[in-house]
Amino acid sequence: MKSMGLWNEGDWIAAIAAIALFAFLVVGGLISVRKSEEVVGHPRGLFVLFYAEMWERFSYYGMRALLILYLTKFWLFGDGKSNLIYGAYTSLVYITPVLGGYLADRWLGQRKAVFFGGILLAFGHLFMAYEGLQGATDPLVKQGDPAINVFWLALALIIVGSGFLKANISVIVGQLYRMTDTRRDAAYTIFYMGVNVGAALGTILVGYLGETIGWSWGFGLAGIGMVLGLLIFVAGKPALKGNGEPPKPLMKATEWKLYGVGLAAVAMIWFLVQHQSVIQNLLIVSGIAMLGYTLYEAFKLPKEPRERIFAILFLIALNPIFWGLFEQAGGSLSLYTDRFVDRAGVPTSLFQSINPIYIVLLAPLFAGLWQWLGKRGLEPSAPAKFGLALIQVGLSFLVFVWGAKAVGLAAMTPVIFVFLIYLLQTTGELCLSPVGLSAMTRLAPLHLGSFIMGAWFYMTAVGNFVAGKIGEATGGESGEMSKELTLSIYNEIGWITIGVAALVLIVSPFVRRWMHLDTLEDRDTAKPE
Repeated sequence: MKSMGLWNEGDWIAAIAAIALFAFLVVGGLISVRKSEEVVGHPRGLFVLFYAEMWERFSYYGMRALLILYLTKFWLFGDGKSNLIYGAYTSLVYITPVLGGYLADRWLGQRKAVFFGGILLAFGHLFMAYEGLQGATDPLVKQGDPAINVFWLALALIIVGSGFLKANISVIVGQLYRMTDTRRDAAYTIFYMGVNVGAALGTILVGYLGETIGWSWGFGLAGIGMVLGLLIFVAGKPALKGNGEPPKPLMKATEWKLYGVGLAAVAMIWFLVQHQSVIQNLLIVSGIAMLGYTLYEAFKLPKEPRERIFAILFLIALNPIFWGLFEQAGGSLSLYTDRFVDRAGVPTSLFQSINPIYIVLLAPLFAGLWQWLGKRGLEPSAPAKFGLALIQVGLSFLVFVWGAKAVGLAAMTPVIFVFLIYLLQTTGELCLSPVGLSAMTRLAPLHLGSFIMGAWFYMTAVGNFVAGKIGEATGGESGEMSKELTLSIYNEIGWITIGVAALVLIVSPFVRRWMHLDTLEDRDTAKPE
């Protein structure tokens, strides 16, 4: 890593450009909170949420880009163990929205839940900037450093903070639109662009600082980004038009008890993130419990809303397959890129910016495509889009394996195949993630809105844990990554996923009937269920 005195002219130019871009986005966020009913045909509140989520994702993905490298190069964990920790962390990030969504639905309201989550996230990212022993090269000495407990605490704060923020900010987006508004899918795609603008910038700026100057510099910048997002969200409250407020007046004592539940969850997660084997059992037990509760609620409903929940369960069940493959990006694929790809000296973490940059470039095209097809009655159904997403993510690994083997296992993999694997994963993601968010808010009964969104993220959590287990397998028995074994695993999971995708496309017309899109009603005109 460089010291400040060793910066060359290129470093200073890059730093100045980064500061200018950083300032531009801050100004954009401030503009979004000015008084104006609509921006480019959408409610102003969408863009308040856009910028708030953009900065939160700046922090999360910037830190994520460094995490596997930080675990292997600073804390000196083995490759297999690092992938498992990474998978445990990312899976817990997607489990906690169930708690945050439930508390918001019942008592807290989405806006206060997002605010509380933002505070926890800011502290978590700033704690990541604290480093322990710098010079220790013995893994046992390094991992025995008491400062590692601050690292676990930072992860726990980020995990629980994400739980209160992630599902609830997505729900507020849906509340800005009527249920039959044709702009809904486009709105979520625009919102998803905000996610990926932040992800791209965070990966580049946080990753560059962390890898070239110092870990604490990168993690510290992530914390600053989170604080900016929180400030924009607070300043933009009027643009939300009263959406996201508690379902009924909330007593202060009750509100503080709910925040206490959140802090207790931090303590629990601090333990779980260190004991990854417990998480697998937790996922199984809680998954069965969530399924049981969802079915219990479903069978209390009339036929059409009940079948919509069945459609939701079908879509949610596909999450672990897609994200189990997709999330190799921050784990095994990042380590593969670091060691076996001809990077031409580019820092490894920066390659994780490829996916969000593709999203920013392609999301408007997909948003326009869905609207264009929708007006002509040709738009694929949500289940069909999910099938297309699985085909693309499976194919991405097959193309990558072919490219790596084409030049021979002894040679470094050409960097073009890193760009290709991310391209196919990105087009797959655009067929699944924003579409899924829209489907959850459209199909879920009003009284289960945040819970269903939490369940969506929960199954994403399962996918992230699956990703960690796949990454652990690439370490083999020794725990250190093998190129040949990794490519073999990538080939296998690619073909399995394409087979599942074919089945999804076959049954998608039947699942679409469960959605009953022709009888959906708006919240303000729907009869109580």
